Amino acid sequence: MEDKKITVAHVQLSSCCGCLISLADTYEKFPDILSSIDLVYCQTLMDAREIPEADVILVEGSVCLEDHHALEVAREVREKGKTVVALGACAALGCVTRFSKGGQMPKPVHGSFSSLTEIIRCDLAIPGCPPSPELIVEVITAIIRGDKEYLKPFIRYGECKHESCGCDLIVNVINKSLCMGCGTCVASCPTRAIEMVDGRPLVSSQLCIKCGACSFQCPRIGI
Repeated sequence: MEDKKITVAHVQLSSCCGCLISLADTYEKFPDILSSIDLVYCQTLMDAREIPEADVILVEGSVCLEDHHALEVAREVREKGKTVVALGACAALGCVTRFSKGGQMPKPVHGSFSSLTEIIRCDLAIPGCPPSPELIVEVITAIIRGDKEYLKPFIRYGECKHESCGCDLIVNVINKSLCMGCGTCVASCPTRAIEMVDGRPLVSSQLCIKCGACSFQCPRIGI
């Protein structure tokens, strides 16, 4: 008898759809993933009116606090998903939507946003803006296998309910003389907001999009 596939749903909130595109960019691995799961809901790839109950729900994007429908969707996801995954930096930490605090032009409507992890409890969070295709595949595969050891850092990342950005490196690593000068933060930054100067990371606040990739990768912060 064929093993029962786990049911997976993808829900998009306030995002650019980059995380889903990143998953689709796995090309040769994407069909293998689809053959291992039963995709029951995805606003971009299929026509489905309601979010069904699912073993895993991947949520992409932050939550607009002025959008009652978005808040209801977030709560519905928590009710219907056995495992809820904050997919990407917007869902996990807010990312670029953190810069929208409400009240800016154009008026009269301009929303403020919060990460999904601040609205509901998330079982896992995958970092990145967007997350790399390989990372998404590895996490989904680990969920299918039940590999809790591999998923530990993603579980801890899902528990982070704070803004994470390059400033964390300054406060938690550089100012405490913990930096090893490994350059991992520089390699992980998608906007090149960090550069190594005299063996230490220098963060540009103008380029940082608050995706938290540097904090996740830094061996000293220990997410």
